[in-house]
Amino acid sequence: METEDLSFQKDELPEDRSLIIVDDDRAFLQRLARAMETRGFDVRSAHSIAEGIELIRAHAPAFAVVDMRLEDGNGLDVIAELTRTRPDSRIIVLTGYGNIATAVSAVKLGAVDYLAKPADADDVTDALLAPPNTKAAPPDNPMSADRVRWEHIQRVYELCNRNVSETARRLNMHRRTLQRILAKRAPK
Repeated sequence: METEDLSFQKDELPEDRSLIIVDDDRAFLQRLARAMETRGFDVRSAHSIAEGIELIRAHAPAFAVVDMRLEDGNGLDVIAELTRTRPDSRIIVLTGYGNIATAVSAVKLGAVDYLAKPADADDVTDALLAPPNTKAAPPDNPMSADRVRWEHIQRVYELCNRNVSETARRLNMHRRTLQRILAKRAPK
């Protein structure tokens, strides 16, 4: 089965090329903003939910890339504001701690795709410009099952305010086993 080529030229972009990127990782935000500008987007960026909502209220963009976990809360608030202000916007969710529940919530609020970090600018561009009702191509290099498990454990650990005992209880895992997992590096 052949997948549709979603590559594009600058002149194929829609007329309104406004894009906001909301991410609290400043280095990643700068790199992605620069890369999206070279792909023809008019980029504005924000480091928090409050800044993102302020940008949306000033001028609701045609496109948005929103990190799920931000220092001041959840990126779903930014998605909700943008879909309320401009329902035809195309929103992509980026996150390092993805799970099914947040993916479903993001899509229900209006996101068109959900990408795991680190996603490159080509993946983001392809997702933003994909024709409606098309399936995304499977990733060339998906996370291994061990990496997915490790990411889930890290997410729960962070949600439990880095409390090992509470995390172990919620994961139904022995505390020492969890400590050994947390002491290791992330699998590839």
